[in-house]
Amino acid sequence: QVQVRESGGGSVQTGGSLRLSCTASGVDFDWTYMGWFRQTPDKEREAVACISPHGRIYYADSVKGRFIISRDNSKKWAYLQMNNLKTDDTAVYYCAAGGACRTHIVEPVASPWGQGTQVSVSS
Repeated sequence: QVQVRESGGGSVQTGGSLRLSCTASGVDFDWTYMGWFRQTPDKEREAVACISPHGRIYYADSVKGRFIISRDNSKKWAYLQMNNLKTDDTAVYYCAAGGACRTHIVEPVASPWGQGTQVSVSS
């Protein structure tokens, strides 16, 4: 059974940084594409970044230059380093395991959505 679990959210002021982590089980992580999404109560879930098994990376325009997606295949972890955070980055962040990166969108998503981790940025 495929599962993902996110951690690392929190509350910061604008310009601050946070690092999110995601562990995946039930997949051959070395061959799994990993992605990050975020969602606010008034918007649909949007993709933020995607990383291929060998490290090819794609970002949404809204986070390009500020967020860094990475992975450690030996530990089966994926990460999202978020720098220069803005109030618009406030959301629940989810990771997902999938079959490919369609630019910054991992799809098809193979893992059920986890609980996510809350990121709150205040001015």
